[in-house]
Amino acid sequence: MLLTIDVGNTNISMGILDGENIIGRYRLMTQTTRTSDEYGFFITTFLNTLELKASDITGIIISSVVPKLMYSLTSAVIKYLRQKPMIVSNDMQMDIKLDTEAPRSIGADRIVNITYAWNTFHRSCIIVDFGTATTYDYIDQNGVFRYVVIQPGLGISLNALTSMTAKLPEIEIVKPKSVLGTNTIEGMQAGVVYGYIGSVEYIIKTMKKELNDSSCMVIATGGLGKIIANETDEIDAYDADIAYKGMKILYDINKGSEYENL
Repeated sequence: MLLTIDVGNTNISMGILDGENIIGRYRLMTQTTRTSDEYGFFITTFLNTLELKASDITGIIISSVVPKLMYSLTSAVIKYLRQKPMIVSNDMQMDIKLDTEAPRSIGADRIVNITYAWNTFHRSCIIVDFGTATTYDYIDQNGVFRYVVIQPGLGISLNALTSMTAKLPEIEIVKPKSVLGTNTIEGMQAGVVYGYIGSVEYIIKTMKKELNDSSCMVIATGGLGKIIANETDEIDAYDADIAYKGMKILYDINKGSEYENL
């Protein structure tokens, strides 16, 4: 079984795959001050919930956009699972090409997303990842990653609204029944959610126009992505598990290679 660990700015999510099947998921908040033993506790707890032992895990791969916690997390994996994890990076083998001005600046999370899209659909795609920031990555019909758009995430947008105003309350991010709010909370939800839907649609339409690729597939992922994906025809598919699946593909490509043993 393969343990995949996706370290984001807000959350760390773990998934265990048995072959191609995801048999369990676990999520915790990202905190750079946690010790290796704390991470080891979470990993062990995750395995216990599935009635698995450390010996059941035959491989581990980590994708991270938070360098500060990698030493503790990697140490935890080595100590509690007695294996060295594979780390997603620009140096690993992949069947996509990174053709941008600064390919080494492309984050591990985006490498994972692009790898999943190309290996699953083998066509031009825009992958929209609704995370702390929302990213739009374009890969062409030849499997070449060329362009990206990055905007503040839905949560950041809401936090800016509440933190920069004296009387607006903190609210839950849910779609209100109408864009026409009848109170302050509904009005805020309408502005944040419907406003964000509008920005997503505009970015996708403009990307397709400038790319001259109106038929490219648009795939969404990320914790808040389902809220948006359900409300627009510009997104063709939503999959919350792209990170796990993309890491599985990269692990299989690099298993047994020189990169695995670095």
